[in-house]
Amino acid sequence: MAITFSDLHTESGLKSLDEFLSGKTYISGDQLTKDDIKVYGALLSKVDAFPNVSKWYDCVSSQLSASFPGKAVGVKIASQAAPAEEVTKEASADDDDLDLFGDETEEEKKAAEEREVSKAPSKKKESGKSSVLLDVKPWDDETDMKKLEEAVRSIEMPGLLWGASKLVPVGYGIKKLTIMMTIVDDLVSVDTLIEERLTVEPINEYVQSCDIAAFNKI
Repeated sequence: MAITFSDLHTESGLKSLDEFLSGKTYISGDQLTKDDIKVYGALLSKVDAFPNVSKWYDCVSSQLSASFPGKAVGVKIASQAAPAEEVTKEASADDDDLDLFGDETEEEKKAAEEREVSKAPSKKKESGKSSVLLDVKPWDDETDMKKLEEAVRSIEMPGLLWGASKLVPVGYGIKKLTIMMTIVDDLVSVDTLIEERLTVEPINEYVQSCDIAAFNKI
């Protein structure tokens, strides 16, 4: 069923429009569109007898006043509607028939779906991970390497997972601890881990220095 601009000057046409606008802010949804502007231009004045049409008319007037400040666009003055020149020119550019109750076209459905997708919160990108190989060196050959490793592994924080380890001779009876760890990049900074956890009290009782032997993104 279609409503033409000529119908909007009859009681039955206005009644149909009023029923159609029930529960709606604008003709095509929650935003002002050219459909609203065309019908607004055809009405020319507010129709108080039909509450939904009256409420819709006020919403469109407010939007147009904001878009065209200082211009009287279909504003009722002393019971007379000011000429809606800005509106009627746009309305006359299209056909006089406006199908308010027609089925939604495939293009309209696709556009609506795209709008919904754009409104949906984007999926949070999963943080990357890295595999890091550390060389942990003791003070001397008398350092208890078992306790050194226990001290290193005692460090716990979100995004940090300790892996395999081994002792590697470096000379003069001294061995270093080579240990693997997996980190979540957004949660763990290797430099901060070394400077603020591995080489400070109480772990620095066993650890002289700590270096990154290998760093690979997973």
